[in-house]
Amino acid sequence: MITAFQSNAFQNNAFQINITPTPAFTGGDGWTKEEWKHYKNLEKKRKKAEENRLLAFKNEQESRKQTIRDLVDPEAKALRLKKNKVESKQQVSKDIPSEVTKHDALIANLERQRQDLFDAVLIRQAKQKLEEELAVLEAKRQAELDDEQALLLLL
Repeated sequence: MITAFQSNAFQNNAFQINITPTPAFTGGDGWTKEEWKHYKNLEKKRKKAEENRLLAFKNEQESRKQTIRDLVDPEAKALRLKKNKVESKQQVSKDIPSEVTKHDALIANLERQRQDLFDAVLIRQAKQKLEEELAVLEAKRQAELDDEQALLLLL
């Protein structure tokens, strides 16, 4: 059976345009090796910060529970202090942020860096696409110019 479709009709150089990808890219996704390495490093830091945040949150919860227990049953606190023979004076400071707040700020900073990295990759991909379109338009312009010159020579 014969069809009008040609299997080799859609080629990269169908109009004598040969666009070669920039060798700095690690694949079709537009990430450089350094960017990918930086992204992986950010992910590791974010996961570690989230684990530390959960641990700090659990510690704060346990500290609150212990404070409530001590308020409800001060005799148990006195027994515990006699065993340890150490009494710490509690000081409340409004200026010191909690560990959870510190980890939240760190996670937010890492997320912002990750988003900046994604934006940089997207901008570079858009730039590359525009350069490819510009090359196609330039090739078409050259072809039309050649056609005009050929018509002028025929006249």
